[in-house]
Amino acid sequence: MKLTDPDKDKNWEEEQDGSENLLQKALTTKVLLGVIAVLLILILVLLTVVVSNRRSSQDKTDQDLQQSITDYAKEQQELEEQVLEEKEDKPAAEEPEDDEEEEDEEEEETEEEEEPSSADNEKTAVVVDIEDENDEAYTKEYILKEAYPFFADNNQDAIWDLAHLKRYVKLSKGLEGTGEYYYQGDVDSEGKPHGTGLAIYEKNSYYFGEWSSGKRNGNGTWFRFYINQKNKYNAKGIYMSHSYSGEWADDLPNGQGAEHYDVDISKLAPTQGRILQNVVGPFKNGLYNGDMYANTVDYTGNVQEWDGIAKEGVFTLWRDMSAIGECAVWRYMDDHSVCLDIDKSENKNQGIRELLK
Repeated sequence: MKLTDPDKDKNWEEEQDGSENLLQKALTTKVLLGVIAVLLILILVLLTVVVSNRRSSQDKTDQDLQQSITDYAKEQQELEEQVLEEKEDKPAAEEPEDDEEEEDEEEEETEEEEEPSSADNEKTAVVVDIEDENDEAYTKEYILKEAYPFFADNNQDAIWDLAHLKRYVKLSKGLEGTGEYYYQGDVDSEGKPHGTGLAIYEKNSYYFGEWSSGKRNGNGTWFRFYINQKNKYNAKGIYMSHSYSGEWADDLPNGQGAEHYDVDISKLAPTQGRILQNVVGPFKNGLYNGDMYANTVDYTGNVQEWDGIAKEGVFTLWRDMSAIGECAVWRYMDDHSVCLDIDKSENKNQGIRELLK
């Protein structure tokens, strides 16, 4: 019978258990490594799929963009071909527009002609002169229609500009010696001016205002422009225009009104003294008639005010100057001892002589 050593058996069992534990741990480690490997493979596969999808999407985007660029290029080419075809269909211009500086100069000249301005920069009438005298603009119908709204608005700058055009001067000159006038406006049953209208007379004269049975009656304004014309009252061309605005009756100034001269003071000499510029007061048949106010201007532009008393064109004298053949007709308002004298023979028909019959 064999005897066993209990301690030896115990050691053997412990060694046996240790070996089994090591084997078990090794197996577990292998399993874990396998799982990790599988997971890594799955991650790699997923990354590959994502990258592939991104590349596919980018390729598609690039293709779409390339297609858009290609389509745009085709559209542009078709558009250019269309423009070229339209240009070929149009007749060739008479003069090539290859000089930008000349075009700019022409545009500036056109602007200056179409919109001239007065000295105070206000817009005035279009005053482009017409060279062709056979042009429609030379007809009385055209001129009356053109001028009417500026007279109606009392646009003094525009009226001045128009009256100095050669077609206006020519139209007025054609009336000299005829006793006739051109008219546009309201008329009565007999075709005579009646109501409001514009008339053009000889010697660059105009009237706009109220009429009655063919005569100037009511309120109106008369103008005369001295265009290359001189007379005994304007021998040196000092006066540029003459006008009256106020009440009318029987074709002449009757009632309250104002007479005005446009004066070129550059033509006044120091020895010439003062000349009349404005006269305001009552008129009778074109003559001064009542308490009158006037102002004068001299070669320096100095303006002075005067008063006088007239009856049907004859002034009351402020002092007796008969000994030297003169008479004092205007009295300086700031100093009544200072008077304006005229020749005694001239103290008659004082008024708007150009309108007197």
